[in-house]
Amino acid sequence: MKRIPFKLIQCFGMTLLLLVTSMFGAGSEALGQDEGSSKKLTLVCSTTQIADFARNIVGDRWEVICVLAPGEDPHTYEVGNDDALSVARANLCLENGWNLEGHSWMKRLATNANKPLVTCVEGVKPLMLDANGETVNDPHAWFDTSNASIYVLNIVDAVSKIDPSHAAEYKARSKLYLIQIRALNQWIARQVTAIPKARRILVTHHDAFGYFSKAYGFQAISPVGWTTGELSGVAIDQKQKIVEQIRELGVKSIFVETTINRELLDDIARETGITVGGELYSDAMGGQGTAGETYIGMMRENVLTIVEHLK
Repeated sequence: MKRIPFKLIQCFGMTLLLLVTSMFGAGSEALGQDEGSSKKLTLVCSTTQIADFARNIVGDRWEVICVLAPGEDPHTYEVGNDDALSVARANLCLENGWNLEGHSWMKRLATNANKPLVTCVEGVKPLMLDANGETVNDPHAWFDTSNASIYVLNIVDAVSKIDPSHAAEYKARSKLYLIQIRALNQWIARQVTAIPKARRILVTHHDAFGYFSKAYGFQAISPVGWTTGELSGVAIDQKQKIVEQIRELGVKSIFVETTINRELLDDIARETGITVGGELYSDAMGGQGTAGETYIGMMRENVLTIVEHLK
């Protein structure tokens, strides 16, 4: 008897698995959860921040899966088979939007699997950025806590439509979480008063902190554009311009980001003779067990780091 190649068996098995999970997922989207049912719905989120928002809303009613791991960069992420399998069994998918997910990878995953997708920045008033001569929406909206609240409300609406029998529960959790976010905003506003206004200059790798800077009275400077995908293309004259600007403004410290190689900022620090003030959480939160493993935690730790090195 002629043997079937192992690679062919592997391929067939993967295709069958995708087909079966897709069939089961499609049948559950409109049903929600019956009262007393122990079966969890599945929510697939693109970024760590969105996954944290979702967990604060759905509790244990849903299994929340995050495509990105802590410290991974959404601008440059490349999806794999495991991501497709997760989305295939999802009842709902959530993305940030405004091309934070480089080349719209979350939208492609959801579209290919025929799954509902909610864009969490819907309703946010965008800041505008220049991307090689083209004006684009700044996707890093969660750094303004008022925008984070909009994300939360969008998620509440989305999960309530899929699972209306528990809508009151989702709304109740979100009310408590929104109180915590408002308290975070008030705390940040008090903390940054320790920094003289002339020193509120925030130099980071890329334009991730525009919303934070506008909300709390900082000037944001970056040697790179709005997406980390441009890091490899930083021109010498562009870098030199940043160096001169830092010297002119008398910047005390600059900051690296946890999702990006720090080599460029280390070079700038050496040329200007200033210190690297520490790492900031930007496009992803910290890992499990770290102080930055939640949205509130990452914002708190960022503010403490900024205040310590700029005051």
